[in-house]
Parts: sequence; C-alpha cells; structure tokens
Amino acid sequence: MQIAQNSVVAFHYTLTNDAGEVLDSSEGREPLTYLHGAGNIIPGLEKELEGRAAGDKLNVKVSPEEGYGEVQEQLMQEVPRDAFQGVESIEPGMQFQAQTQGGPLMVTVKKVEGDTVVVDGNHPLAGQHLNFDVEIATVREASQEEAEHGHVHGEGGVEH
Repeated sequence: MQIAQNSVVAFHYTLTNDAGEVLDSSEGREPLTYLHGAGNIIPGLEKELEGRAAGDKLNVKVSPEEGYGEVQEQLMQEVPRDAFQGVESIEPGMQFQAQTQGGPLMVTVKKVEGDTVVVDGNHPLAGQHLNFDVEIATVREASQEEAEHGHVHGEGGVEH
C-alpha cells in the first residue's frame, strides 16, 4: 500500500541539522506513527512521504518554510525579571509557557541581563534546514474513527 490521504504510517527516522548533528532519532524506540494528510508532522516531510511504501528508505531535506518556519524576530522579546514570579534562578535554555493574546506560547530563555530576560517564542528548529533519514516500517488504511478524529488510535497513537 502506498502512503496517501488517511494512511496510518509508521516510520523510523534520524533528524540532523546541516552540520550533521543528530537532533532526534527513533533509534532504539518504536517508530513514529502518524495519520497522513492530517497535519500531524511537518509539511515538507509529509509531502515527501506521499506515494512511498513500507520498506522504502529515503533522505529528505526540508527547508525552514516547509518545516518550523523562518525565525520571526517579533517573537524575540525582552521581559522584566519579575514576570517570572516564583522562579528563583533563570538560565539560558530554560523554557516557560507564556500567555499571549494569541493563546499559550512556549518561550526559551536566550539570555539574562540584570533585571531583563530575553525570551524567544520561535520553535527551537525555526530557520533551520532539517535532514531526515527515513525508513518506512508500515502503511495501513486509517479506520473511520481515526480519519474523523485526525489522529492514530491504538498502538503508537492516542488511547481514548
């Protein structure tokens, strides 16, 4: 069976950046399982998996536009230290959930300068090319319930 709209796909992957550093991998774990066409994985990877089948191996380079987007400078902000009530020590790399006009947003602390904290609301992989080595493990048709809910149920998916 080929990967198409409403296919349940399980695949192993290794994700590297352009410097060759491994950012994530399914090695030693279960394959990643998703519902194709439901927007459950980044668009650039999903597009390249279309039409593939179990056993296929491929290398995919995803541009920032088809991955986590370009870096948006407006998501970098200086915040007063006292906005982090109850947090004793703030260090670069720490992540917090901020409440914004558009809803909750994960931010990463970039630097702390006196009473000012610089936070970044961009995805940590925004602006980067993403290099995937992929091996497709299984492909099956989604159940009606999975297609209606927009995600995989059971093993490798959501239990409800």
